[in-house]
Amino acid sequence: MPDSEVSTTAAKHSRLKSSIISGEQVSPNNAAELARRFGVHPTLIHQRKRTLLEGASGVFERDGREKPEIVEEQVKELDAKIGELAVANFFWSGS
Repeated sequence: MPDSEVSTTAAKHSRLKSSIISGEQVSPNNAAELARRFGVHPTLIHQRKRTLLEGASGVFERDGREKPEIVEEQVKELDAKIGELAVANFFWSGS
């Protein structure tokens, strides 16, 4: 499948997900209309809705997980590496 077809399909799926998330009710009749509008099979719409409804609560739950620990040593190393790459990019860009 050429890259343009892949990106077009991905864009359709992305718009479909946002339509479902934005609150459009997906009834059997409306699912057919959404499928027509986005050029996908109605089953895909029902699967996306089910996945959304099953996993939406997980977005807001932490499952008792603690806040990730920030390691200052690693932050310093990453900042230094970013600086090195910025200098290299500036040097190789000819600016």
